[in-house]
Amino acid sequence: MAGLRRFALMMVAGFSPAFSQAAPVVGEAAPAFNGIDTHGKKVALADYKGKIVVLEWSNHECPFVRKFYESGKMQELQKTYTGKGAAWITVISSAEGKQGHVDDAKANALTKERSASPTAVIRDPSGEIGKLYRASATPHMFVIDKNGTLAYAGAIDSIKSSDKDDIAKAENYVASAVEALLAGKPVATPASEPYGCSVKYGK
Repeated sequence: MAGLRRFALMMVAGFSPAFSQAAPVVGEAAPAFNGIDTHGKKVALADYKGKIVVLEWSNHECPFVRKFYESGKMQELQKTYTGKGAAWITVISSAEGKQGHVDDAKANALTKERSASPTAVIRDPSGEIGKLYRASATPHMFVIDKNGTLAYAGAIDSIKSSDKDDIAKAENYVASAVEALLAGKPVATPASEPYGCSVKYGK
């Protein structure tokens, strides 16, 4: 487990801008957070105790994010795993004036237009939640088990590409992680290097 934790730290920290917080560690408690969703409701990680939680960092203008939404794959994952009792939280950490920044109305319109079905969408223009998790890419994915332990951190899948045709060829690490947790099995790939557009944090 010690080697795994070092690997997770290297994967997250090596791809990230400077952060003041320590990197989250696979196998340890996921960082607690509080936010407000795009409907004005308070959302906290603690609200989902006893549930698997998937965190998805998003930027609708990023070609790597568009790959998964335009193909319908992200929506498929959301629908599948919320249908199996998991919570799926989409986080938008683009700062005001940066690519991917949206207001609540725009975020809700995107959810409707794309037929997405996350449990909640949280705008994080201050970058507080993103920096807490050291989210460095869109999409950057995290899977938290029912006990609140970080079970997976990294890329959505195994092929670093913005080509929709590569989705079917890749191993989807998020799906694999959630399926393993649902089956009560260890996550085979608990950490990977995230890929995509950089998260557009403010200064």
